[in-house]
Amino acid sequence: MAKCSDRSHFVAYYRVSTDRQGRSGLGLDAQREAVHNFLGQRPHTLVAELVEVESGRNADRPQLAEAFALCRVHHATLIIAKLDRLARSVAFVSNILDSGVDFVAADFPEANRLTIHILSAVAEHEARMISERTKAALSAARARGVVLGGNRGNLPAVAAKGALASAKVRSQRAAERARDLAPVITHLRDAGQSFAAIATELEQRGIPAARGGTWTGQKVSRFLQRVAIQCGAPAKTG
Repeated sequence: MAKCSDRSHFVAYYRVSTDRQGRSGLGLDAQREAVHNFLGQRPHTLVAELVEVESGRNADRPQLAEAFALCRVHHATLIIAKLDRLARSVAFVSNILDSGVDFVAADFPEANRLTIHILSAVAEHEARMISERTKAALSAARARGVVLGGNRGNLPAVAAKGALASAKVRSQRAAERARDLAPVITHLRDAGQSFAAIATELEQRGIPAARGGTWTGQKVSRFLQRVAIQCGAPAKTG
């Protein structure tokens, strides 16, 4: 679970199972009412509300992906109306764990950590079972005379590999945030706003800069330059 979300900022995610439900509002109105009633009991900023028309068994949820992106950009919490709308889906739980986004269910606020812990315990149990089967297989291999083991004497090389892996993870997270944030800044730039004006707009929207700093025109310019380099396109300057 993410530890840096701003519990006053929320992104609401609603899911209905059929197109008919999506058009009629059946189920959707009740979900929205539950979320708004929950948020009405505390100071909050509702950044966005997204509606997905998908089967609970379908792992491909573009609106959920967009909700995750908005949560990461705004350091917000994902809020859902009812835990059973999502928690029954293994894909959803997997996405939550991988997204780095905190979430809360309006009908059972305590369930966010509880549910993740239970599911994590199940995953841990499965991993332990795999480990025990692996150990048993290795023991059987030793009994057959198979030579096991690797090079444990080259600790500097192992440490170097660890450092590279850590750097790769940090780079992947930075690239993910850039993908999330690029459409927001690009839209403002295309609307003719200056770098300084965009920085002010980002601050007003509560979107933090990298490492929790304050947005400046120079930071906006550098961000767009990095995005342009990654995409192979010239950045708009001035």
